[in-house]
Amino acid sequence: MNETTSPANPANKASNGFGGQAVTEGIDYKIYGHEMQFVEIELDPQESAVAEAGAMMYKSAGVNMETIFGDGSQQQSGVMGLLLGAGKRLLTNESMFITAFTQSTQGKGKVAFAAPYPGTILALNLKNYNGKLICQKDSFLAAAKGVQIGIQFQRRILTGLFGGEGFIMEKLEGEGWVFIHAGGCLQKVELAAGETLHVDTGCLAAMTGSVNFDIQKAGGVKTMLFGGEGVFFAQLTGPGTVWLQSLPFSRLAGRMLSAAPQGGGRQQDEGSILGGLGNLLGGD
Repeated sequence: MNETTSPANPANKASNGFGGQAVTEGIDYKIYGHEMQFVEIELDPQESAVAEAGAMMYKSAGVNMETIFGDGSQQQSGVMGLLLGAGKRLLTNESMFITAFTQSTQGKGKVAFAAPYPGTILALNLKNYNGKLICQKDSFLAAAKGVQIGIQFQRRILTGLFGGEGFIMEKLEGEGWVFIHAGGCLQKVELAAGETLHVDTGCLAAMTGSVNFDIQKAGGVKTMLFGGEGVFFAQLTGPGTVWLQSLPFSRLAGRMLSAAPQGGGRQQDEGSILGGLGNLLGGD
């Protein structure tokens, strides 16, 4: 069993960013698994974490759940602030609500959040990245309560029209820990100032705020039409850090849809003793 443990820093555990404090220095968490990972977070009394609806795997009995309108950050106060935060989440295909988990009894509690499909869970401290990260929509899994979850629009018109999955991205701001899920394997790339990397728009999992995102034509007309890589790809220019995922969810969903009988795929009947007769008996 693969297990990744948070860096030990007991001196700063009292202000780990999962309570009212915004500063995150020490935190106790473990990431388990290989292809299908989950993260287990340890909470001290009155400490809280927030996560997307449906992400919880298990929790201690003393951990209370509360549904919050918006992202639960302190920046969203008042009716208009809450509505604005919820509206931003709708633009990234997320629920208008988020769930907060708080350790309400004495002693420590635990809460775990599971990845929605095969991939890698990435634990990042926003304080180490100037308090801001840009990530693919639907990649946010959990975070310290107080981390602001917004949206990042690409400013250029062509980038917006042809940027595909990179047009509207999630913006995570604050100084707490965040847990991001990337599909498949994960690759971290450090870009020097002026260094450029061409990436499939869906394979961009996350990047620091200093990285410039633009689009580039995939090649000539024949390459764009028959290359199978799309018409445009993302052009990332440093300085900054980029995290790439090998299996975007759109690619996984597309393969599953094309393989399904309803999508024109052909069922192979492996493992079925009756084969096609079994399908007839089963109503297929």
